[in-house]
Amino acid sequence: MTVESDADIQGLKAVGEAVATVLRRMLDAIRPGMTTRELDEMGERWLTEFGAKSAPRVMYNFPGATCISINEQAAHGIPGDRVIQKGDVVNVDVSAELNGYFGDTGGTRIVPPTTPTKTQLVFAAQYALDQAMKEVKPGAKLNRIGHAIERVAKGHKFKIIENLCSHGVGRSLHEEPKSIPGYFDPNDTRVLTEGMVITIEPFLSTKSRWVDEEADGWTLSGMKGNLSAQFEHTMIVTRNGPLVVTHALPN
Repeated sequence: MTVESDADIQGLKAVGEAVATVLRRMLDAIRPGMTTRELDEMGERWLTEFGAKSAPRVMYNFPGATCISINEQAAHGIPGDRVIQKGDVVNVDVSAELNGYFGDTGGTRIVPPTTPTKTQLVFAAQYALDQAMKEVKPGAKLNRIGHAIERVAKGHKFKIIENLCSHGVGRSLHEEPKSIPGYFDPNDTRVLTEGMVITIEPFLSTKSRWVDEEADGWTLSGMKGNLSAQFEHTMIVTRNGPLVVTHALPN
């Protein structure tokens, strides 16, 4: 969507606060021995407290309130009986609808103990998001986002999952521009415009450039032994840079 009024900004900020707060609480709640279903149930309860509805459930009838993906799973992991283990790399993606507006955010947490590779992977994914957001301004080419992500990934010797992309958001979970690659595409001539609402979500991995759908019809996984990390913000394009609506203040 393109923001047209202050009401739009306030609506996006409200849903952004909801998903950001729920994400932070879920990441803080991760413990070895709990199932992903238990973690998801916490997230659903917290979304309800905000009056928000799970966006993947509303839009796509996803079998969970949030997406929880572990280790070889990169995205769209279905909450279920999988038990979180020590050393797991856990990604949580929280998106919701509130009063007609959609917000989308995600983050990755390592369940101790970690390794240098895991720590570096999570750091690089977060840093890639930070660097990509510096490219967000009216008139900038959309492919600058992927260029920034690719630069960070190469610098830290990680791969980019090429079939997972950032996207437009706002009045729906996925809007135009529906595919913002996480790598540099020199043929992409699209530009950012003032008021445009987008996500940026780098997916970095240790082995895989591509993920495939599992038998459950949802979970997207890389090759055996792959680890991936993702961080995501929803933002409005402004002349002063990105107005990030998915920052949440600590409790």
